[in-house]
Amino acid sequence: MKAARNIRLLYGREGMELTVPATATILAGRHAPGLPQPARALRDALRNPIGSPPLAELLRRRRPRSVAVTLSDITRPVPNAEILHAVLETLNAEGVSDDQVTLLIGTGMHRPSTPTERLELLGEDLLRRCRVVDHRADDAGSLVRVADDPPVSVNALFARADFRIVTGLIEPHFMAGFSGGRKGVCPALVDLQTVQRFHGYSLLSDARSTAGRLDGNPCHAESLRIARLVGVDFLVNVAVNADRRMCGVYAGDMEQAHLTGARDVAAWTSARVDEPYDLVVTCGGGYPLDQTFYQTVKGMVAALPACREDSLLLLASDCGGGIGSESYAELMFAHADWRAFLDKIAADPRVRKDQWQAQMHCRMLEKLGVERIRLACDGLSPDVLAKLWVTPLRGPGPAGQRCQRAIDEFLAARPNARVAVIPDGPYTFLKAGTRD
Repeated sequence: MKAARNIRLLYGREGMELTVPATATILAGRHAPGLPQPARALRDALRNPIGSPPLAELLRRRRPRSVAVTLSDITRPVPNAEILHAVLETLNAEGVSDDQVTLLIGTGMHRPSTPTERLELLGEDLLRRCRVVDHRADDAGSLVRVADDPPVSVNALFARADFRIVTGLIEPHFMAGFSGGRKGVCPALVDLQTVQRFHGYSLLSDARSTAGRLDGNPCHAESLRIARLVGVDFLVNVAVNADRRMCGVYAGDMEQAHLTGARDVAAWTSARVDEPYDLVVTCGGGYPLDQTFYQTVKGMVAALPACREDSLLLLASDCGGGIGSESYAELMFAHADWRAFLDKIAADPRVRKDQWQAQMHCRMLEKLGVERIRLACDGLSPDVLAKLWVTPLRGPGPAGQRCQRAIDEFLAARPNARVAVIPDGPYTFLKAGTRD
């Protein structure tokens, strides 16, 4: 390699350092500085919300006997404890005691949280203070119907609470434009059938269901429709930077606060791709996102604007938690031919659990095929990866060594190749073209 530079990818808890040509393009958003006093910023946001009276004023008007507060599960790097301490401070000051508050982990279709994960999510203090419940989309007894055409059910503890607060993280989302806001209800707290419709083939086959887009995005529209049906009294969303430090707080009206946050996050995380590259090096987003292959697909699809049909995509993702859910693993193992899988779900109106992630994976496969998607990880064997519609980076050593070897071999064969690196993977919103 000629003149070179070191670049650090998000990978697991520690990151991965690679050497790339000095001429490589680093596709990354501009750094958003962390808030110097995040606790104060949270309190200020609750007192001066967007499109809503202050949280304290709403509580004084309503005098709720029960409050449900949602939070994201372990797959999202949300500073839950900081957010919830600020919310509880206001609730307590307005006469709502901790035993009137239920903290709902919005799992969507993900598995319930483990005791260790709950401790990481909330800390000992919050676990002692409040009731904590995992949403179960497949447990009919924990749901209540809120619409009939089409049928929609939602977590009963949330729907029946006198006051409903949604918390979460705003970041680019490869289907819904941005996470946060209405997604704290759908898919986080709804029933299996509603989750399936939200991820249905027709919605995800629409090119507008993509990262960074809300206007005209059918996935966003469906999520918002359902959140409006259920009703959210107050939103508390945050944005974090690459160092996982809180850099923005967006509280108040579910729609207005979320839109304000999405605009900021788009400005912070977007990177321009003027033309595709020969080699694209990216990642699964680091811990906690890259702990399963299921979530790794987000990093893969986020790189689409940087690739053309003859590009090589090199993806590093830890996958220390395995493939994902049992249903997802079974689906992938049952379909060796991804084209046949796409044809099958296009012809069948039934939506199978987790088929949506495989469908999004196919977006990159339609451009590159299996051979040109190379994945290095430490959590899954090459033989398992070979069944997951990617080409594993085989050879000795940990994933970082295999990635470096693959880069060096590619450049030895093509020394003048155009190379791009996406250090933050799915947390970067790539914009194709030269115009806004």
